[in-house]
Amino acid sequence: MAARVRHNPLRPRHAWLYALADGRLPEAVRCAGRAFTLVKTFKHDFFAATGLYRSGDCLGVLKVGRRNHLLSIPVDWIGRLLTRREVAAYEKLQDLPGIPRLIGTVGRNGFLHAFVPGHPLSRSDTLSDTFFDELADLLAAVHGRHMAYVDLNKPQNILLGDDGRPYLIDFQISLDLPPTGWRRLPPVRWLLGRFQHADRYHFLKHKRKLRPDQLTESERREVEQLSIWIRIHRVVTRPITQLRRRTLKRLARSEQREVAGSSAK
Repeated sequence: MAARVRHNPLRPRHAWLYALADGRLPEAVRCAGRAFTLVKTFKHDFFAATGLYRSGDCLGVLKVGRRNHLLSIPVDWIGRLLTRREVAAYEKLQDLPGIPRLIGTVGRNGFLHAFVPGHPLSRSDTLSDTFFDELADLLAAVHGRHMAYVDLNKPQNILLGDDGRPYLIDFQISLDLPPTGWRRLPPVRWLLGRFQHADRYHFLKHKRKLRPDQLTESERREVEQLSIWIRIHRVVTRPITQLRRRTLKRLARSEQREVAGSSAK
């Protein structure tokens, strides 16, 4: 009779769902010559795990790209690729207000940036009269460097700092297409323009929800007129997103222990 294989209690039952095989961020890391220790985990999903770390009076956010195998297939290259792209984006935007300071890289799949005191944007927030003007300026500066943020539809990617100002985090899927080499080709410039237009649309959606009193008539017309590309995106991605959420909920109920950050959206 074959021996029964017992599940390792230190690993999640569905470990392939998470960026890190044991479902935990490291308790301590070194970056820029300093030792940082884990304070709390913010988020842990398929692509990355993110948490708050402390070194003395310095607080940083560690993001570790996927290192875990996918059903025994090595896919840590995904984590390395996304980490390189995101670090490059932070480096390119370091001089802009509203972009957290990059502290440094951690191995090949991770990096630390400065913690911004504040919280993700929400419907319950009271925003200053200048908040969306500042966010518009920040977004325009990002676009001015031939980039598109891409993920602005998620309010949790926009931080309301304790100073009342907006901050952008999470450049994992942002586009950086400077007009050099093949990137100068008309289809590439057109593609960048489409993504920048989508950034603008999602910016206006947040403004309409949180400060409708500040929305001009032209902005109202702009946000109410959906482009064909946004319509296609909704038709394609909504069923996939709903299926993913239902599947993750079912799998989470069968886990033997809770994975910190796995319920974050």
